[in-house]
Amino acid sequence: MTGDELERIAAGYRTFVEEATGSSPLYAELAAHVAGDRAVLRFLAALPAGKRQPNLLLAALQFLHGAAPRDGAELRRLVIGDAERLRATMSERATQTNEPARCTGLLPALGLLDGPLALIEVGASAGLCLYPDRYGYDYDGVPVGPAGAVHLRCTTSGAVPVPERLPDVTARIGIDLNPLDPADPDDRAWLRALIWPGPEAAARLARLEAAAGIAGADPAQMLAGDLVDRLPDALDLVPAGCTAVVFHTAVLPYLPRERRAAFLDLVTASPVRWIAQEAPGVVPGTGPEPPGGWGTEFVLSLDGRPLARTAPHGGRIEWLDVA
Repeated sequence: MTGDELERIAAGYRTFVEEATGSSPLYAELAAHVAGDRAVLRFLAALPAGKRQPNLLLAALQFLHGAAPRDGAELRRLVIGDAERLRATMSERATQTNEPARCTGLLPALGLLDGPLALIEVGASAGLCLYPDRYGYDYDGVPVGPAGAVHLRCTTSGAVPVPERLPDVTARIGIDLNPLDPADPDDRAWLRALIWPGPEAAARLARLEAAAGIAGADPAQMLAGDLVDRLPDALDLVPAGCTAVVFHTAVLPYLPRERRAAFLDLVTASPVRWIAQEAPGVVPGTGPEPPGGWGTEFVLSLDGRPLARTAPHGGRIEWLDVA
């Protein structure tokens, strides 16, 4: 490994510090430590390039030890002292955050479409965002749906078209390289480990458990494999008379550039409506891509047309002035 390679990894962790500071000060502190710790950087450099990201390292530490390291010194001790298990976990697992609150951005876009709907989520993880019609919502005091086990609150700005009713969903289909089972205790433990410690963690953990209960009791159809390869198979499962809706959130930056381009070509050529919540620039025409590919907000788009800015983990939507 070269000094340049270690510096590239360190730069990625420094970028993550900016992304995490507001929502998880502890993760920001830990990432800053990693960026300056040569031993930890060498551990990361020995992993494949796609397995070095901060989210994966910190989630694996939580998964193995039940909690995030308290400080940089503990992180270094755990990485060096438990390197074999940590390496195996990071090699086997992937960052598959499954935040049901992202449905607060999805719902207004779904309300613009004619139903009934067949939902196809690429990068579905455990499929918890495939149940927008099973959750209750509150958009600045405007309720949508009943208050149930999962009740999602969202602050708004701009002319958000809050729908009067929940969508009519007749099919739920997910695609993921490694679909997670919301009823499996080990998979649920991994999903919990992916939640960043911070002021929102308790609410997110409770929401995860409630949504996993809904999904586990009525499983979606999950297809294992690459999103480009399996999308035609998913479309074959769409019932007649339904509007097929392909959607995804925080998925495309994980793809190599050529695979991302292949997916964009495929989805735009398919007989579907397409909803994306991704960092600016990931979908063409949604703005300049931020450093590191993520930034602090997503752009909600419908068929490639920007509609709103949303919070990465849901709960905030700013409707754009779109005609």
